[in-house]
Order: sequence, then structure tokens, then C-alpha cells
Amino acid sequence: MSLNSPFAADFNGLASAQPTLPLSWYYDHGQYAREMDLIWARNWVYLCRAEELSREGDYRVFTVAGREIIVVRDQESELVGHFNSCRHRGSTLCLDHQGRFEGGRITCPYHSWSYDLRGRLIATGRARPVEGFAREEFTLGRVAIAQWGGFVFANLAGTEAKPLTEALGEEFAPLANWPLEHLQVGHRFSTVLKCNWKLFWENFNECLHCPKVHPDLCRLVPIYSRGLMVRKDDPSWRDHAGDDSPRRSGRLRDGAQTWSEDGLAVGPPFPGLTGEELDIGHTYAVALPSLFVVGHVDYVRSVQITPVDSETMEINAEWLFSPEVLAAEEFDPAAVASFAEQVMREDGEICEVNQRGIRSASAPHGVLMQEEYEVFAFQEWVRQALGDPLLAASRGSRAGRRKERG
Repeated sequence: MSLNSPFAADFNGLASAQPTLPLSWYYDHGQYAREMDLIWARNWVYLCRAEELSREGDYRVFTVAGREIIVVRDQESELVGHFNSCRHRGSTLCLDHQGRFEGGRITCPYHSWSYDLRGRLIATGRARPVEGFAREEFTLGRVAIAQWGGFVFANLAGTEAKPLTEALGEEFAPLANWPLEHLQVGHRFSTVLKCNWKLFWENFNECLHCPKVHPDLCRLVPIYSRGLMVRKDDPSWRDHAGDDSPRRSGRLRDGAQTWSEDGLAVGPPFPGLTGEELDIGHTYAVALPSLFVVGHVDYVRSVQITPVDSETMEINAEWLFSPEVLAAEEFDPAAVASFAEQVMREDGEICEVNQRGIRSASAPHGVLMQEEYEVFAFQEWVRQALGDPLLAASRGSRAGRRKERG
């Protein structure tokens, strides 16, 4: 199965069958460690909404690629990141997962070394001055922190990290018309899945599973019932280019406005959305490896993917609404979220089925079919991040193709 010119020229699809990643990559501990070092420690990873760190001294501790980091709002109201490790002998600095540093100090619980909120060493506890020691050389290890639309990201590469907008600006572009920064979290959903993190992304990137796994979703988004994500996934899409029915166009079913049990919006559409964005009903932005965001006409949903080990991952989803909608007396965000929660549970269950089967595989690789072009693009992204030489002849633009999905 050749990797040359894998994509079809006239529709969204693979021109020929392609091999999957090695199936051992979904459970091998050494491979998992490699991905943490080369993917998760070198890319921008989503952490939380900025509203969770609103006051000077507010902090949260996160684990990225197996390393704990502290994100804190400093005296200049900026978010900064540090490795959660004292520069004295390496002790953990913050024992709690969140809180507030009173007095503008981060103090080690072991020997009382203290740092200001920007990580500068300001005191060494009972340790006396000694020749060859200079405080300015022992600042906390810096983690790069950046924001997009109120979403806070970290990059363990620190000053060597490519700017967030340069790395992911093209992926963020589809949601440029949504007022992301002004929205607030109204509902959260979390679950732990017994599957490798890559399997969840692969499931997200195809809809061959949709008719079997998501019958209710297929009724809301009729094109999914055909095993397709968007109009141009159909090789004969030009023959039906004038057909605007939901089964052909990819928009929500007739009469539906958003993802909910009844398809009805819970508030007025966001101002600034185009007619096409209002009509399609769901627009996606993807920030590999940790986040995808879905813009609906009345709310936004974010889904965070976090690896736990080679065969375990966690999902944390948030529903963002305008302050006016959240303030409405009878508004119930949990009722709005129930439909997408069902879809995520269905996805989680089938990903766990996939993981169990991989453990019993008789061949080293699977195979990708025509409709799994986005799965191939994701797997190529993984291979390239790992420096895999097998893909030197392959080319494809994830972002360019993703823009067509909603």
C-alpha cells in the first residue's frame, strides 16, 4: 500500500487503501513515553478557561506529558507558567491542585524557598548565603502560556515554543465569528476511557461508525447516516451540488437549529455569524493534540483530551454560553448538554471496544478506507511529529480539509 499521493483529487477521500499506524502504538509503554516527549511536551496543550484564574495569585496545577506545571495570574494580571518543582532540590512546590498564593509568594513546603509569582527566587529559608550561589540563576523553570478566545494553553518547550497563533491560527480560523472570550462555562462533563488517546481522535475524524453507533445524532445530522461528514466526502458530490437537503449538504435536519434533544436553540443566535454558519448549525476548530471546539448558533462546546497512560485517557467537556443566557431564571444548561453527552458516551464506549480488539490483533497494521482520509491525515501528523521517515513522500493539509467540516 503506497503512501504516494494518498488523497483523491476531486473529492474528500483516499485514492487508495492506506496502512494504519502500527497497532502496538496503542498499548506499548515505550511508544507512549515517546509520544509524551515528542508530541505532548512540544505542542500547545489546552488547560482551562481563563475565567478560572481571575484574580492575582489564583493558580491551578496541571499535568502535561507526565510533568506537573503551575499556572498563576501574576501581579501584572498576566497568566504565567512554571514547572511545579523547587530549584533547591526539586521538591514539589504546590501540593494542592488549585488555590491562591497569598502575599504574592510561592513557597516550597520542604525548605521554605520562596519565589514571586513570575518565578524569581526571593528567599532561601534558613539556608545561609554561600560562595558560588546567585539567586538570579535559580528562577523557576518557565512554561509557555498563551490564550485564544479565553482558552488557556501551555507548551512545555517554554521560550522555544512556536507562538500559539502561528502554530494553530489556521485551525482556529473557522470560529473567528464566535464571541469565545466573552462566554462562560455553564456545564461540565468528565469521563475516563479505557483506550489510547489516539483512538478517540481517530473516531472523531470519521463517520463510518455513525449509523451504527449514533442513531440519534444521524437523525439530527442526516449526512452522518450515510457514513459521511461533509458534502464533498461523496465521490459523486458534483452530481448533487444543487441539492441543499440535509442528507447532501451536511446541515442539521429541517427545523433544527442546534445540538440539543429537540434541536431548538436556547437563546438568540450569536451576533456576527454568517448565514452559512447559522444554516450549517455546527462549526469545528481543532487544536491537536488536546482540544476540539464546536461552535453552535447559541452555545459553544469544547472537548479536552488528556492521556493518562498507554491505554487510558480522560475527556473533559465544557459548554459555554453567553452571560445573558446563563442568567435566565429557567435556563438549565444540563438539559442542553444531555444530547452531546450521549454522543460522547457512545464514542467512548466504541473506542474502548476498539482498544480491546487491538490487543488481540493478528496483524501489525490495520487498513484505512476511502472515507477515512481525516484519520490518515491525523496519523500522518502523529508520524511526522515522531520523525517517522516512512511518510517522507506523503503530503496532505489537515487544516485545509478540516475547514469543510461544518
